[in-house]
Amino acid sequence: MTWLVTGAGGLLGRELTAALAAEGADAVGLERRALDVTDPDALAAAFAAHRPRLVVNCAAYTAVEAAETDGERAFRVNGDGPRHLARLCARHGARLLHLSTDYVFPGDVADPYPEDHPTAPLNVYGRSKRAGERAVLALLPDHGAVVRTAWLHGAHGPSFVRTMTERARGREPVDVVADLVGQPTWAADVARSLIALGGTPGARGVFHATNAGRASWYELAREVFRLVGADPGRVRPVPAEAFGGRAPRPRCTVLGHDRWREVGIPAPRPWREALAEALGGLS
Repeated sequence: MTWLVTGAGGLLGRELTAALAAEGADAVGLERRALDVTDPDALAAAFAAHRPRLVVNCAAYTAVEAAETDGERAFRVNGDGPRHLARLCARHGARLLHLSTDYVFPGDVADPYPEDHPTAPLNVYGRSKRAGERAVLALLPDHGAVVRTAWLHGAHGPSFVRTMTERARGREPVDVVADLVGQPTWAADVARSLIALGGTPGARGVFHATNAGRASWYELAREVFRLVGADPGRVRPVPAEAFGGRAPRPRCTVLGHDRWREVGIPAPRPWREALAEALGGLS
């Protein structure tokens, strides 16, 4: 089975292509400059050249703030791109795993959102990602899966966790938002879940690929400081409003994981356990 990974130069794309290579999979990873998912002709050429049986779409417009004034570009990448991919997968008989986000939810409940909970995004970024979800599920009802993730950190590229490890080396206090809650998620764990999902025939619909549990950004920062041997007391809680921003943010987006068990794949492990392992390899 040939895998095609779009957006292979990003944090998750790089983690996934490395994991596939480690398993000896027949996989092709294409970065944005090599494959623009908004270009139907380029996508058709990639399918003709590589003949994938399974496509993982990691390509995304992720600039939440910029999307508020650049909505057209956000919808082209996050909405039209997945639609083009889904049509090609349907034409060629390939499966599609499409990465999405917790930002499709409004963050108005404390309980974990189940996979089938109605979506109601608060900002342009979230609405553009919902458009991509809907396209994949409509065009590939039997061969498409939407995989929502959130708060990613990993060995490749920038992340909040990497920033906190760097700030931990200093001596100054660090102000961190304490009233936005989600699930810190290690990209390596998401990559493993995607590979397991790709190896499960018939797996379709919506899955939540976040590490288990919940934390505020403040709690996550304190845990990073503790794990690297810095004083967590240097981390100071502040409200989200202290940082301003145009895009409204969901207050609490904790995601449920029932669908993994339904298809026979272990549910994601706790975020603290994953973070401890991740920091051991972060340089």
